[in-house]
Formats: sequence, C-alpha cells, structure tokens
Amino acid sequence: MKPLVAISSSIAYRYLETGAGDPLVLLHGFTGSSASWDEVISHFAQQFRVICIDLPGHGRTPAPSDPARGSLPSVAADIAALLRHLEAAPAHLLGYSMGARLALGIAVLHPGVVQSLILESGSPGLETETERAARRAHDEALAMRIEQYGIEAFVDEWERLPLWASQQRLPDHVRQRLRAQRLRNTAAGLAASLRSMGTGAQPSFWDDLPRLTIPTLAITGALDEKFTAIARKMCARCPAMSHQIIEGAGHTPHLERPLEFVRCVTGFAAC
Repeated sequence: MKPLVAISSSIAYRYLETGAGDPLVLLHGFTGSSASWDEVISHFAQQFRVICIDLPGHGRTPAPSDPARGSLPSVAADIAALLRHLEAAPAHLLGYSMGARLALGIAVLHPGVVQSLILESGSPGLETETERAARRAHDEALAMRIEQYGIEAFVDEWERLPLWASQQRLPDHVRQRLRAQRLRNTAAGLAASLRSMGTGAQPSFWDDLPRLTIPTLAITGALDEKFTAIARKMCARCPAMSHQIIEGAGHTPHLERPLEFVRCVTGFAAC
C-alpha cells in the first residue's frame, strides 16, 4: 500500500497503485476495500496505471468524525483532489455498487477528472425523497445492528442476502477470501458509511444523466435482474451510456466472471 495521503484534516485515504499507462481508478462497494479487486487487478495492470482507493470507513481509510465529511459529494471532491494530487486526472473511473454511485457522482460534480466512466452494478440513487427517507431509516436500523452485534454477526447476515446467491458458485478459496476481506472492516466504519454514503443519504443523479457527455459503460450480471433493469433505464436517459450484460454473473461480475469483466472494461477504456 502507498503511504497515507492527507486530503483534509479529517480524512486520510489509503490507496494501492500498480501498473503503468492511462490511469484506471477502482472504487469498491460497501463492505469492500482495495482487496475487492484482487481477481482482476493484475490483468488491468498490464495495460493501465491502476489506483485502488479504500473509501471512508473501509479497509485502511477511517471514517471521518464528522458524518458530513463522509457524504458522497464530500468524498467525490476528495477523490477528485486525490487524482489531481497524483497527476492521474483525467482517469478512467471504474466503480462497483456503492463505488459506482460514487463514480457517477464524481463524473457529475467533477467531470474534468474523468476520461471515461464504468459503472458495475450501479445506480444513480433513488428518485424521490419518499424513497430516500425510507432507505435512510432502513440503513440507520442496519447501522445500529452492526454497532450492537459486531462485524462478524453483520457479515453473517449480509452474506445471506439474496443479492449474493450467485456467489455460492464461486470457488471456495474466493468465497473465503471475500469473507475475510469483509471481516477486516470495522463495525464503526461500516455503520458510518451507511449513514453518510448509503443510497438514502446520497443525492439522486437521475436528472443529471441526460447531460452526461463522458463516455460511460454500465456492466451488470445477467442473473442480477434488479440492477440490469436499472442499467437499461439509465441508458434510456443517457445517450453517452452503453450497457454490457455478462452471462452467468450476478451482482459481482468482477468476481464471478473476472476474465469477461476485464475484457469489457479494457475494450471500452481502450477506445
């Protein structure tokens, strides 16, 4: 890992850098870290300068003491500043799930640091305040359970969600490594992330999609019907966006079909 990079007095971001070429920035999902990309990072490093960032409350990047500093717009500004600091802007920006929501936010709020955008199993957030309020209440209840019962009980609950059913097909060593990576997070960090960067807490970017001109690729797994439908709806609103569906994969194509995923990303970013 690279040394801590101070972005502000309240957050210092850890990142991993490898490879050479055009910058490709990887933003993980909730419960993830830079280690989430272990199945694909060596492939990307053959063609790109790869920068994997631990997001607030995950991996080795702590959650800020002020919840507002962990909000999606604040973190988007931090990542934009980090890329400029590293002389890595404009970069190809690849985000997964929560990281995809953040990547889209960066593209909307700081388009000058983004060369192209790849959204894996992502969304622009929830469209109405009613939906966002309900999700905030759900996330607050989950955050309280994480704090009360601890990280292991939460990961047990998290891994039973139907969203991860297709991960049962992964080789045992991959599933074990994924679980170990989730357990390396802290209860306090994940609870803070839910409150600050959860889907209910973030702004909606649906109305920004028609104005997005950065070349954008949505990637979803064919088994993930919810996010495949969201990607199709996004493409209908965003002329700059195309959609690639990976057969045999669910919500985590980069884990479930890593070689197909790498081909999608590198083929798009190389154009």
